[in-house]
Amino acid sequence: MRLLDQPWPLKAIWLVLLAEAAVALFNAEWVVAFAALGTAALTLVPIYVQRVIDVHIPSGFLVAIAAFLMATLFLGEVRDFYERIWWWDIMLHIGSAVAFGLVGVILMLILVKGNRLTAAPITVSFFAFCFAVMIGVLWEILEFTMDQTLGTNTQKSGLDDTMWDLIVDCLGAAIGAAAGWVYLKDGEGWALTAALKDFVRGNRHLFARR
Repeated sequence: MRLLDQPWPLKAIWLVLLAEAAVALFNAEWVVAFAALGTAALTLVPIYVQRVIDVHIPSGFLVAIAAFLMATLFLGEVRDFYERIWWWDIMLHIGSAVAFGLVGVILMLILVKGNRLTAAPITVSFFAFCFAVMIGVLWEILEFTMDQTLGTNTQKSGLDDTMWDLIVDCLGAAIGAAAGWVYLKDGEGWALTAALKDFVRGNRHLFARR
């Protein structure tokens, strides 16, 4: 898919990042410029990777990935939103947990080849919840390891920060898992359910039984 064919929210994210990079270069802020351009480059990865692995990523997923990358790598780290906006980290943890919950649903459906008789809603939801929480736990372990070995301060307030992150991860995971349950129950009118349907519709080959 050509870049010009991408949805306008994705193009808007690119324009913002490129504008930030241009201003930073004009002001000789090399680190900011590198971060903006690097973040923009990372948003392109899913677009080209889907061609290599033969997986269609719906435009909504592409926009969500790009928005998350900009929010965490550029706005969060470079523009210091983590410190300036108290709920920024919470929002990103919930968003990422919801996303991984949806990924868990998709992985489970691929394993059973989309057979709704085999994929009981409660089983899919439980797997999706556990998958998303596991990713959150691994991330906290990574932060702890970095703080202990590299002298960083990703955990900030230590145990309190870790526990709140895990609690928020569980909340987001529950939302993503609930979307899987609603999808298998033929639920309508929920954006997350529509996102799952778009992915399944665009990747029939992943769910077809041999």
